[in-house]
Amino acid sequence: MSDRSRIMLLDKKPDFSDESSRWAAVTVRNKAADDVFFYSVLTTGVYCRPSCAARLARRENVAFHENCAAAEKAGFRPCKRCRPNEEKREIRQAKAVEKACRLIEEAEELPDLEALAQAAGMSRFHFHRIFKQLVGVTPKAYATAHRAERVRAELQQSGSITAAIYDAGFNSNGRFYANTGKLLGMKPTTYRKGGEETEIRFALGECSLGSILVAASDKGICAISLGDDPQTLVQELQDRFAKAILRGGEGEFEQWVAQVIGFVDDPAKGLELPLDIRGTAFQQRVWQALSEIPIGTRLSYSEVAEKIGAPKAVRAVASACAANHLAVAIPCHRVVRNDGALSGYRWGVERKRTLLDREVDAA
Repeated sequence: MSDRSRIMLLDKKPDFSDESSRWAAVTVRNKAADDVFFYSVLTTGVYCRPSCAARLARRENVAFHENCAAAEKAGFRPCKRCRPNEEKREIRQAKAVEKACRLIEEAEELPDLEALAQAAGMSRFHFHRIFKQLVGVTPKAYATAHRAERVRAELQQSGSITAAIYDAGFNSNGRFYANTGKLLGMKPTTYRKGGEETEIRFALGECSLGSILVAASDKGICAISLGDDPQTLVQELQDRFAKAILRGGEGEFEQWVAQVIGFVDDPAKGLELPLDIRGTAFQQRVWQALSEIPIGTRLSYSEVAEKIGAPKAVRAVASACAANHLAVAIPCHRVVRNDGALSGYRWGVERKRTLLDREVDAA
């Protein structure tokens, strides 16, 4: 057999058109066979999807059916475990979580976990696990991020801060100010003024990839930029924090800069620094997933989308990577195209290639 023939056989997907291939799919619980056919078990009187986790029946007791109607016409009832006559579990879970997200977004007060789980038709533990698996954050974290976005929007539009507080769903000033640090990272009056009076420390340096700028708020590193022209990096920082007070960093901050430069040159050292990450709830889900990619490993945009439970959000994942302002600390350079080719990188494709090559050597 030629190499070409072997490749064609490997690439050929099973069509499950005969009983032999169908039984093989059942024995390995092949999800690819779901909804292509169903199987019934004579001794239990039920019919299932091929991927059903129920105990494997004896071959002589198994029959195959083209659809649910055929199985039920033959006298079999749907399995209560895999629910073959309903939507797939993944779809049911996604719809339940989407419903919970809408409840969180529309409620003035965050519904408790029990109420959300009941609305989703799950136990508290199961709902919490499924929600985090699909959304990437816990229900509480999702609610906090959504409330933060509402606050930011209202502070930009409302005529007064008091109006913004109530329009965002807080029914008292006290409750809002108790959460201000988590929601904005600054006082509401400061936020409305574009970060005025917020102090950002920064320092410029040189590393093996050219010029580097590191900046930090009182919460942690808020920018790491790479480039050819130091003044351009400073201008980009000024544009981003237009009304903040920019100061040269010193003391402990210089040690942080040294750590970043050391990590760029030698990824094996690792990088453990406090970060001030500013982005939407979706962007933060993506950035968290990027931070979990092991050094020396590359994922495609599609794989990252799968990782955060949003397989269709490939373009949104790419946009979140492009919106990252923390070079190397949030390793968006580890994300490549589906064919393995290097795609765009805020700080230049050649820098991306160099970082990846170094990480392969360090892994």
